[in-house]
Amino acid sequence: MQSATFTLSPSLRLPKPQRLSSATLNPRFDPIRASASSKPNNLTPHTNGTLSASLPRRSWSLSSSSSNFKLRPWTSVPLVDSDAGTSRFEVRATAESAEESSESSSMFKTLELGALFGLWYLFNIYFNIYNKQVVLRVFPYPVTVTGIQFAVGTVLVLLMWGLNLYKKPKVSGAQLAAILPLAVVHTLGNLFTNMSLGKVAVSFTHTIKASEPFFSVILSAMFLGEIPTPWVVASLIPIVGGVGLASVTEASFNWAGFWSAMASNLTNQSRNVLSKKVMVKKEANMDNITLFSIITVMSFFLLTPVAIFMEGVKFTPAALQSAGLNVQEVYFRSLIAALCFHAYQQVSYMILQRVSPVTHSVGNCVKRVAVIVSSVLFFKTPVSPINSLGTGVALAGVFLYSRVKRIKAKPKTA
Repeated sequence: MQSATFTLSPSLRLPKPQRLSSATLNPRFDPIRASASSKPNNLTPHTNGTLSASLPRRSWSLSSSSSNFKLRPWTSVPLVDSDAGTSRFEVRATAESAEESSESSSMFKTLELGALFGLWYLFNIYFNIYNKQVVLRVFPYPVTVTGIQFAVGTVLVLLMWGLNLYKKPKVSGAQLAAILPLAVVHTLGNLFTNMSLGKVAVSFTHTIKASEPFFSVILSAMFLGEIPTPWVVASLIPIVGGVGLASVTEASFNWAGFWSAMASNLTNQSRNVLSKKVMVKKEANMDNITLFSIITVMSFFLLTPVAIFMEGVKFTPAALQSAGLNVQEVYFRSLIAALCFHAYQQVSYMILQRVSPVTHSVGNCVKRVAVIVSSVLFFKTPVSPINSLGTGVALAGVFLYSRVKRIKAKPKTA
C-alpha cells in the first residue's frame, strides 16, 4: 500500500498526480478493489513557521489474479453532463411534440376547409331555392328583393362590427372612392342574377353563368393586357358550345332571362378586373372579408333609392295583403333567402383567404353543379337529354379552364 502526504503552499499549487508503479502493487488477490480512507483536514505548524495543510490520507490497493496484468496510464474519466443529456432529451421531446401538434393542426385546417366548402354549397342551394320561390312565384320585383338582401346583409355587417365579432375597419375617403366602382358592379351583378331567376329556370340561369370564364378572358385581355395561353382559349370552346346547346334546348328559355344572366356574367367579371385595375392598398384593416362587408353596405345605399324609384314601395304588409299574398310567408322566405345570400358570399371570401384562386375556381364549378342538380330535383324542371349534355359540356369546360389556368406561358427568348 502506498500513501502520500501533500503540503499546500500559499500559492495553492497542487502537485501533479504521480504515476503508480507496478512494483508497489500486489497482484495476488482475485478481485480488483479500490478502497479509500480519508481523515479531516488539519492545519499544523510547519518547520519553517508556515502553516501546512494535510490533505486526507488516501490508500489504494489494486490486485489481479492474472500475472499478465498491466497497469494503464492514469487517465481521467469524463463526467457525464447530466444537464446536457437532459437538454438533448428535452429538445428531442419538443421536436416530437411539435411534429404531433403540426399534424393535428394540419388535420384541423383540412376539416375546417371541408366544412367551409360544405357551408358554401348549402347556403348557395338554399338561396337559389328560396330566392326563386320569392322572386318568380310570390313577389316578382327583383330590384326590391335585391335591395332587401343587401339590407339584411348590412344589418349583419353592422352587428358583426358592433359585437366585435370582426374588427371594424378604419377606411379613408380615398379608399371609399376606390371601392365605389366595385360596389356598383357588385350591385348590378346580383341584380341581373335575380332578374334572370325571375324569368327562367334556376338550372338554366346557372348554366349561362358557367360562361363567366369567357368574359374574364376577354376583359382581362382588353383592360389588363393579359394575353391568354392557347390552352385557355381551347378550354373556352366547350364552355361556349355547351351553353349554346343548353340554350337551344331549354324549355323555359326567353331572351330577357338569357341576357340578364349574360349581363350578370359581364358585371361580375368586371368587378374582378376592377379589383386588379383599381387596387385598394393592402392594409392591416383591409382584407377580403372587410372589403366584402364595405361593398355590401355601399350596395344597399346605392340600390335602395333605385328600387323605390323603379318599383315603388311594394314590401309593406299593406301592399302585400292588397296583392293577395301571405305576409308572414313572404317575409320568412325573403329573410331566409337574404341570410343565405349574405352567408354564401361571406363564406366564399373566407375560403378564398385559405386557398389559391385556382382551387377556389374549381370549388365554384362544383358548387354550380350542386346548385343545378338540386334545383332540377326541387322544382322538377323538365330537362331533355340534349339539354343535360349541353350543361355537362359547359361545366366540363369550366373545370378544364380552372386547370389550364395553372399553365404559364413560356417567356420568349431573344
